[in-house]
Amino acid sequence: MTDLHAHLARAETDPAGLADDAYTALLGADGPELDALCALADAVRRDAVGDQLTFVANRNLDTPVAADPERADILVDEAWALGATEICVQGPLPADAPVGAELELVARITGRAPLHLHAFRPAEVADAAARLGVSPREFLAAARDAGLGSVPGTAARILDDDVRAIITGGTDLPAARWVELITTAHEVGLRSTATMVYGHVETRAEQVAHLRALAAIQDRTGGFTELIAMPILPEALPPAPRAGGFPGVERQRGPHAGTGRAETWRAGPDARETRALHAVARLLLHGRIDHVQAAWPKLGPELTVAVLRGGADDAGGLLLDGALDPAAGAEAGRQLTLGDVERLAADLGRTPRQRTTVYGDPPPERQAVLRRETGAPA
Repeated sequence: MTDLHAHLARAETDPAGLADDAYTALLGADGPELDALCALADAVRRDAVGDQLTFVANRNLDTPVAADPERADILVDEAWALGATEICVQGPLPADAPVGAELELVARITGRAPLHLHAFRPAEVADAAARLGVSPREFLAAARDAGLGSVPGTAARILDDDVRAIITGGTDLPAARWVELITTAHEVGLRSTATMVYGHVETRAEQVAHLRALAAIQDRTGGFTELIAMPILPEALPPAPRAGGFPGVERQRGPHAGTGRAETWRAGPDARETRALHAVARLLLHGRIDHVQAAWPKLGPELTVAVLRGGADDAGGLLLDGALDPAAGAEAGRQLTLGDVERLAADLGRTPRQRTTVYGDPPPERQAVLRRETGAPA
């Protein structure tokens, strides 16, 4: 029996109980062994959450849009009328926004309609707190009291300071600060997503270490709703690798030049890596984070189906564009319809289920509005 087969055999009875080197080895699975890994992850998914394909009816708004009161009002009204249950505000507020604008934004949106507001990444929490002259905990508690429902666990990238410095040129929060801020959000009662951006310079061992870090946070707080693993996109790569020289070219650059660390830039992950990563994440996080999302705007149709057959269970957000200002969110032009989700679920042999941000059931009347407004069969 090969080592990979031995690791898979043990994972059948204890998916989350392997050693780090075993998960690292599984991340390299290919061919029949990759298929076996994905089949096992799919079985673990079925045991954990059943045969449902969940999705949330949401709308994304960029912060410059959301910070314009009149514009925000009409877009929130439209999102509610379309059947949305969630508004996701993306990015920092404009630099010239008045002090306290974040709390005013929360109160305005949630006072407009009973929508779940998902906003403020860890760096934006730190910035808002500094602008108000309070601690992040105080800001998060005030935002919660104003109506904030949850925070995005984005900008986690890979929770390794060397990797973070390399891929962002040293502009990222230190990994420990990201962990501190997301943990604080959980401690004041705000849930968050857990994320990972992969396929750039990180090693398989660093991918496993990142998942372990997320698992440790979940053990302390229970605050993560789902894992969203996202392949790095070409436009997110630093200028040097984007200009050429990859894949597979080692180079020393930036603050790590001469330190002995060889960076192997990749132009994003291939399909094999994406399938293996989602499958290993399902195993390692079993019993901690129940839901693994297929990040369809970044994966594309074929890989979305592949990861949903290999451990993922959630289709994420519909990203309703609306008609009044369809370019108001960062994912403008990329939208799932209710019909798309229902066809996908049928192909997978699953039951589609509309969910709330925290995986509850929306009121039946909200589900009826979405079905009516999207033209789905009753």
